[in-house]
Amino acid sequence: MRILIVAMANSIHTARWVDQLADQGWDIHLFPSTNSWVDIHPAVKNVTLHHTGFRNPSRNAKGVQFEGVSLAWRAKDVWRRKVRKEKDATRLQAERLASLVDRLLPDVIHSLEFQHAGYLTLEAKRRKGGFFPPWIATNWGSDIYLFGRLAEHAPKIREVLAGCDYYSCECLRDVALAKSFGFSGTVLPVFPNAGGFDLSEAASLRQQGPASGRRGIMLKGYQHWGGRALTGLRALERCSDLLAGYEVWVYSASPEVAIAAELFAESTGIRMTLLPKDTSHSEILSRHGRARISIGLSISDAISTSFLEAMVMGAFPIQSWTSCADEWVEDGRTGLLVPPDDPDAVEAAIRKVLTDDGMVDRAMESNLGVAALRLDRERIRPLAVGIYNQVISETGRSRWLL
Repeated sequence: MRILIVAMANSIHTARWVDQLADQGWDIHLFPSTNSWVDIHPAVKNVTLHHTGFRNPSRNAKGVQFEGVSLAWRAKDVWRRKVRKEKDATRLQAERLASLVDRLLPDVIHSLEFQHAGYLTLEAKRRKGGFFPPWIATNWGSDIYLFGRLAEHAPKIREVLAGCDYYSCECLRDVALAKSFGFSGTVLPVFPNAGGFDLSEAASLRQQGPASGRRGIMLKGYQHWGGRALTGLRALERCSDLLAGYEVWVYSASPEVAIAAELFAESTGIRMTLLPKDTSHSEILSRHGRARISIGLSISDAISTSFLEAMVMGAFPIQSWTSCADEWVEDGRTGLLVPPDDPDAVEAAIRKVLTDDGMVDRAMESNLGVAALRLDRERIRPLAVGIYNQVISETGRSRWLL
């Protein structure tokens, strides 16, 4: 089977998705959905990368073949930018993608994420005209839940959903949203986009004993259009009277969060550690496995990977209710769901988790059971492989060429 994946080449989520397909013997091609002046993610492997920029990506990635831009395309780019003064890079990318589809004749084309990959694939389909491979459109996180409420994006989302043949996502919420935006094709099985976990490895990294005996707190450090780590820091500061003996670990910290974290430590005396950007995934898991609480706040998300990491490692999750966490935990029993911009509500949740040992220990037991059923890598991998087999069985190999 030949699969053309349109996705962010520098994303760990892309790498994890592709890794699930590694042992199938399939011919997998990756076309970057964003400007490829950024390097391919080091975890991406077993693909042919069709990069679109003028800078050669790092060639340290194992099992990655690189297909560059031809001299003809480069000359065409220069002529359009310098002579015709064209600045629409997306249009040029769409033309390259359409040309690649004609050359590769993939059995399936799969866009991972809507706002870059989905829009790009839609434009390529328009430019190509005629028959197009069966198209799977995968929804990442906020693709419809947030962007579908924005006037600039809502029409484009409807067009993607009208143009694709198959739809995949990781939340039942997002199935309903896709249908409300007019999708009438086939909905594929719902499971986490980032794949599953090696539960044996997770167990080896998890602190032994009940979660109530842990003295760490994990905080996701995103502060941007979506992330609300500063709300979490403010709430933790208000709980400083209960934090003696605890250490707060902040990962993926935005610059303003790093500053606020230093001020937090100075004003409260609570130990604060900013985990470096290049901290390994196993170390992140280990920290979750030593944390009593894991806090993740954003105005929009699907199944936050950090939320799933908390469940797998036994940390009690405090998660913004704008995610699909309610499809995984019972609010008030195995997790606490809070408004992302309300430090009062987040403070109350933190105080509850810090003072209720029984709830924390029962939640750990329950969430580990859910993880065993729904997050085992060996259970999820066949689901990822299965969606491609389903598409081929329903459409016929290369039927679109006939």
